[in-house]
Amino acid sequence: MKRGTLNSVMVAMAATVTLASAAHAGGLERGGHNIDQLFDTSRFTTDATAAYVSPQRKLKNAVDTNATNGLGSNGIGGGTTTANDTEAYWVPRIGFKAAVGNAIDCLGDYSQPYGAHSAPGANWVGANSNIETKITSDSFAATCSYKVDAGKGQFRVIGGVSHLEVSGFKTRLVAPIPGAGVGRLDLSGSGIGWRAGVAYEVPDIALRASLMYYSEVQLDNITGTLDLTQLTAGLGGNPLAGRATPVFGATAMPDSLELKLQSGVAPGWLVFGSVKWVDWSQLQTIAFCPTSTRALGCRFGAANQATSLDLLYRDGWTVTGGVAHKFNDMLSGSAAITWDRGTSTGIGTQTDTWTFGAGAAYTPNENVQIRFGGALGVLTSGSSGTVTNSQGTFGNEVSYSFGNDLVAAISLGAKIKF
Repeated sequence: MKRGTLNSVMVAMAATVTLASAAHAGGLERGGHNIDQLFDTSRFTTDATAAYVSPQRKLKNAVDTNATNGLGSNGIGGGTTTANDTEAYWVPRIGFKAAVGNAIDCLGDYSQPYGAHSAPGANWVGANSNIETKITSDSFAATCSYKVDAGKGQFRVIGGVSHLEVSGFKTRLVAPIPGAGVGRLDLSGSGIGWRAGVAYEVPDIALRASLMYYSEVQLDNITGTLDLTQLTAGLGGNPLAGRATPVFGATAMPDSLELKLQSGVAPGWLVFGSVKWVDWSQLQTIAFCPTSTRALGCRFGAANQATSLDLLYRDGWTVTGGVAHKFNDMLSGSAAITWDRGTSTGIGTQTDTWTFGAGAAYTPNENVQIRFGGALGVLTSGSSGTVTNSQGTFGNEVSYSFGNDLVAAISLGAKIKF
């Protein structure tokens, strides 16, 4: 096997196990951003990876702290004080890389960088806070680099653009007794982002250092519907009760900065690591207002606000370190540990996560590579309840706690080079 092929196998192996380890990161992050395929030494490559993630967050000791906006301790037909909060999900990614001459490489890829799915159901005492919330995303990106010789290696300048589409919904119990019903908020929006960075490589020793910045993506025209048709029309003086109302709003998906390092340390051995910061703290409260009041704008606390999504996130940090090893010409393996700082600030379940991942790569020839990976992690314990800040009081519908829960992930990937 060629030395360059060995390097690419071990680098790809490191990327696969990192995906499995970090797929359940804080905020709304799932697959995040990844341009590792851009560095492949082959002229053309097609790469596809999918990770299946199963978080097991369980809520307990729930108390309905605001019985006036729901059914009190009765929930909807149950009123349990426990609930299974999280749902399993897939994280896909597919990319095509092409070299243009000896200096330019370009990568086009599809991924789902953001998402969330919380579904405690309608029968717990926190139904007036959340029955089900789901967010999905689709990202289409193009990234190119220009490289020049520098010392023993090569220096790259990297840049690109992306188109992001985000959609989702939330259902919860709304309105005071009598006349309570389930309300649903459906939303979608899109925006354009950019990325830029630099990298330095010494292929002979599989050394690479890269620093990438991914811009925020402005979602300036989020549109959707607030469906309150289950409520009695005009209930409690609410003009939106009893009908479905088109709504609008705006926010931005956060910018991020990521440093990645890797190097061969002995024949057949590679160490790697990364540090990533994500500006999740810009997602605090997102207001939505009736489309008929668009001329007034829409901001949190305004008189025309119909509803809001209250996240109250803080910045996210993710740190990963690991090692990869070539066992023979066809089989390589890697292992990694990842720490992700939780983004919750008193409401929600986004606490620190520790994950341990391992994987293997099977390379029957220089043109085909198949990768397997898995991870097992701990979602650390915490609690959620009332939080008061400069914008107001949040999380006063329900309080609950949660213990140390498990998250498991598996991943499968394949690459074809030609």
